[in-house]
Amino acid sequence: MLPQNSMEDVTNFYLRQEEPNRSCFLAMRDIVRRVDGEVEEILKYGSPCFVYHGRAFCYLWKDKKTNEPYFLMVEGKRLDHPMLESGDRKRMKILRVSPTEDLPIEAINVVLDSALELYKSGTIKTK
Repeated sequence: MLPQNSMEDVTNFYLRQEEPNRSCFLAMRDIVRRVDGEVEEILKYGSPCFVYHGRAFCYLWKDKKTNEPYFLMVEGKRLDHPMLESGDRKRMKILRVSPTEDLPIEAINVVLDSALELYKSGTIKTK
C-alpha cells in the first residue's frame, strides 16, 4: 500500500490537467488499473507510473509538442503492435491516444496484457 501523500500526489497529477486531457488521463488510468489487480500506481518523474511486483511497466505521459496523452511502455522493444511507436527510443515505445476521440480500448488492452505477460512469465524479473 502506498503512503497517503503519494496517493494525494498521484491524484493531484490528474486534477492539474486541463480538459480534455484530464478526462482522457483518468480513462487511461482506469484501463491500466483494470488489467490486473496486482498493478499499483505511483508518481514517478512527475507522471503516473504503473508497477507490477515492484517493477515499472507503464507510464502515462503527454507529448511536449502536441500536449496529447500517451502510454509509455517500459519494455516496448519487446512488444510488437502496429499502434506502438519507438521514435528514437531504444527500450521504450509509446501508444498515442487522442483526448478528443474514443480510446482504442481493445488495442490498449492487447498492449497492456502483452507487457504484463513479460513480467508474469519471468522474461522481465520482478522484485
